[in-house]
Amino acid sequence: MRDVIVVGAGAGGPVVAKELAAKGLDVLVLEAGPRHADPRAEWTSFENDANNPLTGFLRLGPTDRTRPAWFRELPQNSFVWQVSGVGGTTQHFYGNYPRPYPGVFDDYTGPDAAAYDIQHRFPFGFRELLPYLEWVEATAPVATAAMGHKEQTFFRGCESLGLPVQTTKTTREASYRPQQNAVLQPHGTAGRSADTDLLHYPRATGCTFCGYCFQGCMRPVGAPRNQYAKRSTDNSYVPMALTADAWARGGKPSTLITDAYVTRIHAETRNGKLTASGVTWKDNTTETEHREDARVVVLAGGCVENPRLWLNSGLPNPNDWVGRGVTDHFLDWVVGVFDDPVGNPKGVGSAARADFPSKGGLENVGVPPALHAFAMNFSDSGIHGHYANGRGPVGPWDGPAGRLTGPMLKDLMSGRLENLLSVVVLTDDDVQPENRVVRSGLPLGDEHGPVPKVQMWGRKRTRRTLENREFLARRAAEVIRGAGAKRVYRIDWAPLLLHIQSSMRMGGSERDSVLDSDAQSRAVRGLYIADTSALANALGGPNPTLTTQALATRTAEKIFAEHFGGDPWVYADNPVVSTDPRITVRLGQLGL
Repeated sequence: MRDVIVVGAGAGGPVVAKELAAKGLDVLVLEAGPRHADPRAEWTSFENDANNPLTGFLRLGPTDRTRPAWFRELPQNSFVWQVSGVGGTTQHFYGNYPRPYPGVFDDYTGPDAAAYDIQHRFPFGFRELLPYLEWVEATAPVATAAMGHKEQTFFRGCESLGLPVQTTKTTREASYRPQQNAVLQPHGTAGRSADTDLLHYPRATGCTFCGYCFQGCMRPVGAPRNQYAKRSTDNSYVPMALTADAWARGGKPSTLITDAYVTRIHAETRNGKLTASGVTWKDNTTETEHREDARVVVLAGGCVENPRLWLNSGLPNPNDWVGRGVTDHFLDWVVGVFDDPVGNPKGVGSAARADFPSKGGLENVGVPPALHAFAMNFSDSGIHGHYANGRGPVGPWDGPAGRLTGPMLKDLMSGRLENLLSVVVLTDDDVQPENRVVRSGLPLGDEHGPVPKVQMWGRKRTRRTLENREFLARRAAEVIRGAGAKRVYRIDWAPLLLHIQSSMRMGGSERDSVLDSDAQSRAVRGLYIADTSALANALGGPNPTLTTQALATRTAEKIFAEHFGGDPWVYADNPVVSTDPRITVRLGQLGL
């Protein structure tokens, strides 16, 4: 019997594995997708090769790319952009690590407290989570993003609105700032040269400004895995979890099995309480099934897979909140066209942001051509300029919002990519029970059982969510116009599920949450959740990775104390050892 089984090796699972392995526990990590052990040999920077949702190496599917991707039913115009494999969706994220807004926690009493989703706050205070945020920031490590011309242009637009510069890690007022991100700073020739012959480790370290963040990170050339620039968990927490004995006294390396799709959670009654006892998993290659038992099971398979696995396992759902309450930051895209190049898409994918607490935020984003074309063509408002009266929202952008197609899209993509400045809207959306993951009613499942159905009704959001999104889209257009753009277009994205949160939310009430304040299931003892599905809400709009990993660290500590008689460790005055052996930081030195 194992001590702990972790299901999923994305953003949160490796954090729990690393922390508990460091305490000497026997931890097994089961990942449904592949492990790309040598990205430089297995990957390319070609967009279709990486991002094709059916055949790309960053898709939701097994290691064998000739086999079908895993299916989700989407009853509305939407797209779920998840990645299977070690590192999960962090393989294609931009490494942005902003802190959550304090207003989403239950101890917040600021003047704008009522402007948040007050019915679905975190069941503890921001101050309680702060040491765990600092722990992750030191471990990843998190630092001020390396910036270039597009960030300078974005900041000029923010200044035109009279926004102040944010100078602390915790954001409490409308402001703009460089991103706090987990991308190693460029040193040596990195960021100073476009000559690929000069961008080899150790002559170049950190971000080389290649611009291919979304296709995974495998640079600088020749760098060891834990020195790849972007700190996706396959480059950060996973190596630490698998070598725990090498860096922590008394630690024990975790065991990782890939292509291991968990199909059932087992539970039995112990001392009058239903208690998790293990899992059944299926080998994607041999189709054989295996049973593993453990004292604790931690789900970290993501906002779609966790509800599916729970429901397919027949576990209790007494309040019908398993899979409910999904938040997605109701994203949108606003793009400006400039006369001169602004540096898109060179450098870190997203290195600048503007925050509007209680409403959400804006991020300057640079992406390669195919992704940019996709972003400008994914809309809920029809074709821009095609309808006589317009169908999309009107505002400080050119014409009604809508997708850009045909000659207009060709014109923007033909030699003008560097002249585009793109801003993504991150809405603080409400937790709504109607937005949910359920088992599909389709008669055929897949090789792992009934498939999930993801319901995200873009036009049926709460009034607060819709008002927040419109406010932010207007601010984005004003920022771009203020920076000097000659034309500004709003796309009015359909639900693009990049930031998926809260489908198995923790909360203070049994009426509308699956987890208690320790992230333990209310219905099944010894069953925890440690990924974005555990988040109580949309965090106010900031990217979810930092909060998810801080919460996973806290959850690991709770597991260790309750089930293995251990003492807390985050509050101790111990050094935090990052993936870079040169970095040693004491928590008390980090502050706010």
